[in-house]
Amino acid sequence: MREHVLTPDKVGLDYTNITLKTADNTQLHGWFIPAQAPLKGTVYFLHGNAENISTHLQNVYWLPQEGYQVFLIDYRGYGLSEGAPSLPGALIDIKTGFNWLTQQPEVLEKPLFLLSQSLGASMSVHFVANSDSAKANLSALVIDAAFTRYSDIVQHIANKSWITWALQYPASWVMIRGYDPIDHIAAIAPLPLLLIHSQDDNVIPFDHSTLLYVKTGEPKFKLNTKGPHAATFNNPKNRAALLRFFGHF
Repeated sequence: MREHVLTPDKVGLDYTNITLKTADNTQLHGWFIPAQAPLKGTVYFLHGNAENISTHLQNVYWLPQEGYQVFLIDYRGYGLSEGAPSLPGALIDIKTGFNWLTQQPEVLEKPLFLLSQSLGASMSVHFVANSDSAKANLSALVIDAAFTRYSDIVQHIANKSWITWALQYPASWVMIRGYDPIDHIAAIAPLPLLLIHSQDDNVIPFDHSTLLYVKTGEPKFKLNTKGPHAATFNNPKNRAALLRFFGHF
């Protein structure tokens, strides 16, 4: 989705438009939202597959008032970012955003967290597992509603409709290989990892997080929630749980 339907100022937040250039010359767009309370840390937020940062803002708009500055980016092909969506390209975009963030003087003076949901969570596993810089500079990784394998989630979605039922296996066989979270998640350790997943999730089944948790090294933590897919932080109890986790660093 290209159109922005909401900007941070509409919910009472100051923000700066950030424009970045990737190594393959793609221009990215993001928002940097400063903390509204004494600074406790920074959150780098990676959204899920649908739409763009303007519709995922509700997941993080509450953090600045709790003392956390937030940086959100749109992957290529989303929102105001140039290019066309691709998985390898999105991983370049995530790295580009992270490199910019860690060059900001005030960021590394306080804890730095990567908070990610759905597709963003699944990509963040690969990014952190394969980035010495991420493991060195992050205080913790939080993944909400990640899936195990790209082929698994394609098969699951295709299986939900009689129209696509027959395509579930052929579609899963042609999915891109080498990026599956379950094959990389063990390499995140010893960076602390919090896995969040709703037991009611009808997009990415809850058992994906169970399988990922088994593969994860220590220190690891799990938060089982209720409610729709990627709607975790609509619930004040889940916000409080995340803040308690952040408070350990």
